[in-house]
Amino acid sequence: MSNLNCIRAGCKDVWNAYMCEGASFSGRDIPLCPTTAAAPPKQLILWDEAKHIYKNALARSDRNFFYDAVVCFYMDDYKFDGPRGIWHDSAQALKVLSHFAGVITPDFSTYQDFPEPIKIYNTYRMRAFGYWLGRNGVPVTNNVRWGTPESYRYCWDGIPKNSMVAIGTAGGSPRKLADRRRFEDGLFEMVRILQPHTILVYGSDHYACFDVLRAQGIQVRAFPSKTATAFERRRAV
Repeated sequence: MSNLNCIRAGCKDVWNAYMCEGASFSGRDIPLCPTTAAAPPKQLILWDEAKHIYKNALARSDRNFFYDAVVCFYMDDYKFDGPRGIWHDSAQALKVLSHFAGVITPDFSTYQDFPEPIKIYNTYRMRAFGYWLGRNGVPVTNNVRWGTPESYRYCWDGIPKNSMVAIGTAGGSPRKLADRRRFEDGLFEMVRILQPHTILVYGSDHYACFDVLRAQGIQVRAFPSKTATAFERRRAV
């Protein structure tokens, strides 16, 4: 288990060790992030949409508003990470997120061509940030990210079995045929290891692999991406 008491008095916690206070850890020091969301969401919205809703509510002096949607981070990292992002300005992130029905833990990137230490660190950050949100009363669902098979050693760490999890399909996988086999192999391995009863999908679920999971009794709930929704609106005009 990680030692979170190693920071000397007077030192600034630049690693956000406070997020893991009271947490349990995997053998690879990935914090356990309990699933605290009780049921699938009615709606998924992106972080930038949540910020816009929050800003408009403050402009109306409505500081106690509640918006019945779960916030996710299936978007380019620079839009939510970095010097002014959710990791480095977590207090502001919590102010925003506490007005919504819940959060899917951040999709910090673990691209296949990233050095492995970065991929492990971003896996750590997903769980640490989610654990901290849950401890602060925000309903949390774990985002799951995997790469090629070597990532299976750590990418499921910190996620409880028999729970609800979330994945994104709005980017390259599994839409790109060249990457679909990798996606499907990881999806089936995730199901074997974590045994989720529900999988939330941000993006399309129109792939045979999801039909296989439904046949196994797993509930698959898909939510159209922001881009897909915009195209549908254009077609309807």
